[in-house]
Amino acid sequence: MNAIEIKNITKRYKNVTALDNVSFSFELGKIYGLLGRNGAGKTTLINIIANRIFPDCGEVLIDGIPARENMTVHGKIFCMSEADLYDKDLKVKEHFKWTNRFYDEFDLNKAFKLSEKFNLDTNKRFKALSKGYQSIFKLIIALSLNVPYVIFDEPVLGLDANHRELFYSLLLKELETGERTLIIATHLIEEVSNIIEEVVLIDNGKFLLQKSVEELLETGYSVSGFAKEVDRYCEGRNVIGYDELGSMKIAYISGEKPALPQGSNLQITAMNLQKLFVKLTEKGGGENE
Repeated sequence: MNAIEIKNITKRYKNVTALDNVSFSFELGKIYGLLGRNGAGKTTLINIIANRIFPDCGEVLIDGIPARENMTVHGKIFCMSEADLYDKDLKVKEHFKWTNRFYDEFDLNKAFKLSEKFNLDTNKRFKALSKGYQSIFKLIIALSLNVPYVIFDEPVLGLDANHRELFYSLLLKELETGERTLIIATHLIEEVSNIIEEVVLIDNGKFLLQKSVEELLETGYSVSGFAKEVDRYCEGRNVIGYDELGSMKIAYISGEKPALPQGSNLQITAMNLQKLFVKLTEKGGGENE
């Protein structure tokens, strides 16, 4: 079942195309990585899904219903934004109570319990929190809303390693019911590669691919050795990038891994998600979201 459908979305800012005829869908009960370089169009897309801005053409469907200016539909979705959209003078506990009044699905008790787990002082005003704890506060709001669709936009900015690990473990726990769709928009690929099930990759405002992490890792590999031998091996293959150092060369290839020729001095190694992402997007990368 397609929970969120992105259909032919285009968004322009003056002479810059932030999103160019983007189409794909998120299914119910999965955890996704919405990946792209800074400026690829991730935040623009999230703001369109959240009804904060509108596309020039195309539409977003949530449970098959057009989402534009439809508050009933948007009661099913929450976007944790990288931007600070909260009253800076209110205390954390006051923010929780106001959120509880506005959202029927907000679990106030859960918010306070998560605050204890993260050591967040709920008596502090938002403006008195460090950048990391401001991110933690926003994560707690998102995790305490029992809505089917939650999008996290660069969720771990400013968090230390322990807090990031705690967030990722809590995120996986949220999926145990199979009734939620969680989307992490980030450029920190290596950190999320072990928890996301499926990747949606956009670059320079264009949709590049949507595949399971398992499928991507199975079809990406690197071949290294002397440049001439690497070049011969790469003939007719889908090479997505190279690294060179002197007479040595590494080719990054998308496709099945055939056996090396007998007597070859080449080496084949698996390519991780971070390296695959870099090679797929290094030629482009937008400058505006």
